[in-house]
Amino acid sequence: MPDTLSSQSLTEIILEATSARRIYLAYSGGIDSQVLLHLCSEMPEIKAKLEAVHVHHGLQAQADSWAEHCLATAAQWRIPCRVIRVNAQPAPGESPEEAARHARYNALRPLLQANDLLLLAQHRDDQLETVLIQLFRGSGLHGLSGMPEQAKFGLGRLLRPLLNYSRAEIEAYAAHYQLLWVEDPSNANCNFDRNFLRHAIVPELKRRWPNLDKTVARSAQHCAEALVMSSAQACSLYQLVLGEEDDTLKLASLRQMTYQQQKLVIRYWFQRLQLRMPSQAVLDQLIKQMIVSVQPGKQTISLASGHQIRCYRETLFCIPEEEPARWESCQWPSGQDFVDITPKQRLQCYSASTGIRKQVWQQAQKTLKFRTGGEKIKLPNRAGRHDLKKLFQETGIPPWQRNAIPLIFLDQCLAAVGSLWIAAEFYTEAEDACIKFQLINRMEHRKDHDETWDVD
Repeated sequence: MPDTLSSQSLTEIILEATSARRIYLAYSGGIDSQVLLHLCSEMPEIKAKLEAVHVHHGLQAQADSWAEHCLATAAQWRIPCRVIRVNAQPAPGESPEEAARHARYNALRPLLQANDLLLLAQHRDDQLETVLIQLFRGSGLHGLSGMPEQAKFGLGRLLRPLLNYSRAEIEAYAAHYQLLWVEDPSNANCNFDRNFLRHAIVPELKRRWPNLDKTVARSAQHCAEALVMSSAQACSLYQLVLGEEDDTLKLASLRQMTYQQQKLVIRYWFQRLQLRMPSQAVLDQLIKQMIVSVQPGKQTISLASGHQIRCYRETLFCIPEEEPARWESCQWPSGQDFVDITPKQRLQCYSASTGIRKQVWQQAQKTLKFRTGGEKIKLPNRAGRHDLKKLFQETGIPPWQRNAIPLIFLDQCLAAVGSLWIAAEFYTEAEDACIKFQLINRMEHRKDHDETWDVD
């Protein structure tokens, strides 16, 4: 048996997994995941909680036979296995590798509940390739840190127990146990950057520097440690510039920072928004036009992600570039306390002691409309009728948000403007006898998103 790689040597996986509720293993059927599944089958405390998951991309003619191989092998080793079929066709501007990776992660993430664990089979040579690719792309600390051994993933965590082992050690283990695995022909296609490195570049580098995988892994660890410190500083600085509205930045506070601090905060901002890290050119443009400029409100910066950076009242916003989808008008569904304005926005009513009397609400015909211009409303405790445009300006609502705020009509009379105002004609005060409105943004994987790297 190989001396270096064995079920006994993987103490880390045992320590991590003993407290896990359920353990999933990303199982492609290739040599790496085949070895990892065999190792787990030799550990009773792991095997009792284990389920293999094969993601069927449908991109190769052999895809069905790979799924059959995985099911048969798992059954032979008495490990439950499921096959999940995904659509891995790339979207416009997305590479085939990215599309397949995103499809895998989107399939695996929902499986994990709290205290669940996902095992991935990447090894030290995969780490070497990852770091080199990031280096050639001009990445910063995040990219040069490579793949973490552990990370948050969905509601659970992921673990890469083979990350400190080489491809040679994995091949030796597979040969010793006479394991059978599938070979993806696309892995030989050097049109893909990773394959080009693996087959044409890394062998030449290793002839000169035989321990390259170990030294690069050590450098990645140094970068990861530096990233922890940098991220902590970025978070502290971000809190100083965070606007009153979630995920906006105050320009006055940004201007008090150094150029290096501004770059750090903006990158952290992009990370929170789950956007691709901006290039140096975009960073420089953003700082020059939005932070240094004396008239940033007139500037708009378009991002490759389909978002825009815009300024309003000395505050930076990052918004989707397309106009938000909305209805011209609709009836509020009978007996329902909410209505979905867009796939990401919901208007909900709730009990309150001030607002529209519940009896009036229940008996009226309820219609939702959007601004066409010229609407006015009379507010409680204020004289006269007020143009909505002036009220939006007075309240500081950015222009691009105004047309997406629903207007609530009762029996054809304007009764409320989103969650902002109740018309004086409908406003009343009575304990728990009224309703108010709340606009809810339903953003998934926003604050606590997980890292995304190749899954075998």
